[in-house]
Amino acid sequence: MAAAEQEIFRWPVRVYYEDTDAGGVVYHARYLNFCERARTEWLRARGWEQDALIREQNVVFVVSRASLEYRRPARFNDALDVTCEVARLRAVAIDFTQRVERSADSAVLCGVSVRVVCVDAGTMRPKPIPEAILESFA
Repeated sequence: MAAAEQEIFRWPVRVYYEDTDAGGVVYHARYLNFCERARTEWLRARGWEQDALIREQNVVFVVSRASLEYRRPARFNDALDVTCEVARLRAVAIDFTQRVERSADSAVLCGVSVRVVCVDAGTMRPKPIPEAILESFA
């Protein structure tokens, strides 16, 4: 599935005091949290809940790789949009391209590439993404 074939998913995030470091800007690891939330909501928008995936499909998605490029700081109380789009869909993995943008001016604050792998919930070994899930991504 190519990114051009899909609509870019957006999830709003507000920066809270707890998200900032001693310098008053968003702590670098928080961007991973923001992106995780957006991917969870992306999945939910397609009809899948994380707990139901475990219960009904015996699978979980785990991050196997993440790369972040920080461009500009986000600060306390900023309204942000976190985007989520599939860059590449494979039998056992999904590569996502994500951006954290400031809502007020659409400035890209952080670019993120994440690979999630489908694993068996019991053994934690890679497992093909169930067909029903793949179909909902189309």
